[in-house]
Amino acid sequence: MRPSVLDPLFAPLSTLPGIGPRTGDFYARLLGRESVEDCRVVDLLFHLPHSVIDRRHQPGIALSPQGGIVTIRGHVDRHQPPPRGKSQVPYRVFIHDDTGELSLVYFRGKAQWLEKSLPIGEEVIVSGKIDWFNGRASMVHPDYVTTVDKEEEMPLVEPVYPLTGGLAPKALRKAIIAATERAPELSEWLDPELIRRQSFPSFHESVMQLHFPRDAADADLQTPARRRLAYDEFLAGQISLTLVRRKLRKAAGIPVHATGNLSARIRQALPFSLTGSQEDAVAAIVKDMAGNDRMLRLLQGDVGSGKTAVALMAMAAVVEDGGQAVLMAPTEILARQHFETITRMTAAAGIGVEILTGRNKGREREEITARIASGEAQMIIGTHALFQDNVSYHKLRLAIVDEQHRFGVHQRLSLTAKGAAPHMLVMTATPIPRTLVLAAFGDMDVSRLTEKPAGRQPVTTAIVPLERLGDVVARLKAAIAEGRKAYWICPLVEESDVSDLMPAEKRFELLQREFGKAIGLVHGRMSATEKDAAMLAFKNGDTRLLVATTVIEVGVDVPDASIMVIEHAERFGLAQLHQLRGRVGRGTEASTCILVYKSPISENGQARLKIMRDTEDGFVIAEEDLRLRGEGELLGTRQSGTPGFQLASLEAHGDLLEIARKDAALMTERDENLESERGKALRTLLYLHRRDEAIRFLRAG
Repeated sequence: MRPSVLDPLFAPLSTLPGIGPRTGDFYARLLGRESVEDCRVVDLLFHLPHSVIDRRHQPGIALSPQGGIVTIRGHVDRHQPPPRGKSQVPYRVFIHDDTGELSLVYFRGKAQWLEKSLPIGEEVIVSGKIDWFNGRASMVHPDYVTTVDKEEEMPLVEPVYPLTGGLAPKALRKAIIAATERAPELSEWLDPELIRRQSFPSFHESVMQLHFPRDAADADLQTPARRRLAYDEFLAGQISLTLVRRKLRKAAGIPVHATGNLSARIRQALPFSLTGSQEDAVAAIVKDMAGNDRMLRLLQGDVGSGKTAVALMAMAAVVEDGGQAVLMAPTEILARQHFETITRMTAAAGIGVEILTGRNKGREREEITARIASGEAQMIIGTHALFQDNVSYHKLRLAIVDEQHRFGVHQRLSLTAKGAAPHMLVMTATPIPRTLVLAAFGDMDVSRLTEKPAGRQPVTTAIVPLERLGDVVARLKAAIAEGRKAYWICPLVEESDVSDLMPAEKRFELLQREFGKAIGLVHGRMSATEKDAAMLAFKNGDTRLLVATTVIEVGVDVPDASIMVIEHAERFGLAQLHQLRGRVGRGTEASTCILVYKSPISENGQARLKIMRDTEDGFVIAEEDLRLRGEGELLGTRQSGTPGFQLASLEAHGDLLEIARKDAALMTERDENLESERGKALRTLLYLHRRDEAIRFLRAG
C-alpha cells in the first residue's frame, strides 16, 4: 500500500486549479502521459524549470544591451495600430523614460486589451528582451506588463518551464505553485554520509529551491538541489532493478546440459561461419545456462552483426537437453522474419519450429498452442502473444527477447513466469552506452558482438540538401534500371497541419509518376496483411522502390536492397538513422545511404549528420547521440520501459549513477525487505517514483 503521506501527490492532476477538460490534453502531452487521467500532482512537481528570467536588471532604455532581458519603467506616449486590412503589420505602443524611447511590438495584437493594459499617459512597468535596429529600441511581445501600482505583484526572478502548444506559461506556473503546496515533508531515505559529502538539501527543500529560484544559478543542473533529485531518481531505479533481479534469480535455474549434436548439424548447414565475437557470446551463454543460477544476459550487437545466429545456437543448446525456447519480437514483421530465417537454418537438424502472433486465430491458434503445450513445438517465435494467459509451455527453459527497449521490466517478468524459471537472453541492435546499460539493464550481464559477418559490404553515406532531390531521383532511376532495390524513408504517414515534413503517402504519389508499378508503400497504419504483402512484393522484386515510414527500422531483412534514402534526416535521432541505414549493406553488393536534409539546419543537426557520414560504428554513434541529445530520446519513447529520466540527466549526473548502483546493492543486501527505518523511507521513494512493481517483490509488502 502506498503510504498515506504521498496521497496529496498522487491526487489526479485535475484537482489542481485551471486543469479541466479543455486543458487536460495539453498537460498530458507536456508530461508524456497517455491522457490527463494518467497524470498525478507529482508529475507536475517533477516538471522542473530549464532556466530562469531575472527581471532585477533595470538599466533604462538607452543603456539596455542588445538581446538582454530588462525591466523598464516608462510613460505610455501613443498607440499605433496597423492600417485597416493589414493584419500582418504589428500593433506598436511607444513608451519613454528619462534615457530614451522604446517601441513595444505586438503581432496580431488586440487593440481593446492593449488600450486597457497600456493606457496613454500612465506609468507602466514592462519586462522582456530588447532588440536594437537603426538606433531604435524595441521589445517584441513583452513577457510582463503591469502598472506601477501593481509593481509588487511582478516576480523579479521567474522560472522558465518546458512548454507545449496550447499551454500558457502563466497557467502552468499557477498549477505548479499549487502542486508545490501539496509537497509533504518526507522521512529521509538517503545515507547521512552521502548527504554530507554531496551537500544535498532534503527532498522538500530541493523541490522548493528549484521551483522558487533566487537567481539564474538555481536552474543549473549541477546545483545540490537538482543533483539531489537526480540521485533520488537513479536510486529508485537501481533499487527496483535490484529487487527484480533478486526475484528473477530467486527461482534457481534448471541447468541446461547441451550435447552439441543439433548445434553441429545447424553449423554444417549454415552458409557462413560464426565470427569471433559470435563464438564468444555463444560460449558465455551456454556456460551461463549450465550453472544453477538463472542466466540474465544482454546481447548487444550492432545492426547486421548476427544476433539471430547467436540466439539460434542458444535455443539449439536448450532443445538438445529436451527443453523449449521462445524468441519474442516486438513486431509481427520481425517475428515472421525470424521464423523464416530460423526455419531455414534448422531444417537440417529436424527441429520443430512454431510461430505465434496476434494474427493466429480460432482453430489454427488452438492447434499451435496445443503443440506448444505438448512439447512438440521446440522453438517458438512470436510477439506479445507468447505470454498471454492461455499459452502454456511443456518445458520452457530459455526466453529470448529481441529489441529489449520495446519491452518494460514487467513484460520480462510475465514471460519468465511462464516456465520453471527459464534462462533469459535479451537482444538489442541499439548500441547502448555503458551508463545507459547500467541505468536500464543494471540487472544483466552483457555480451557484445563487435564484428560484421564475412561478406558484408560497408555502406557509403552521403549528405544532400532537399534542393538537390531531383538528382537523387535521377540516380535512383538509373540504379533501379540496373535491377537494384531501394528504400525511401519519410518521417510521417500523412499530411498534418502542424508539420512541413513530407508524408509517406504524398511522397509515394509523387514518385509513382516517375517509377510507375515498380514502387511500393508500407507504413504503421496499414493492416498486418497489407504490410506483409508490400514487404513480400519488395522482397520478391515485384516492386523495386519501397516508400516507408520507420516501421521498417527494426529487423527487416532484404539482402539485395542496396540504396537507402532518408528524407528530413535532420529530424531523426542518430540511433534511429543508424538502425535505418542498417537495412542496406546486408548482401554482397556495395550499398549507399543518402541523408536528405532541409535547410537551414542547426549546428547540432549538422554535427549529427556528419557523424553518420564519418562512422558506421554503432557504439561511437550511440555515445555521440547521448552527448548531443541526452538519454531521454536515445532509446525511443519514455513509455517504452527505458530510462527517459525526468529529473536526472546521464550526461550531467552520470557520476551519481554508479554511487546509486552501489548504494542499492548494499542496502538490499543488508535489509532484504526494506524493513529498517531507512528501508521504510526507501519504500516511500519507490512509490514516489511510481516503482510500485518493485515493492510487490518485497515479502513484507
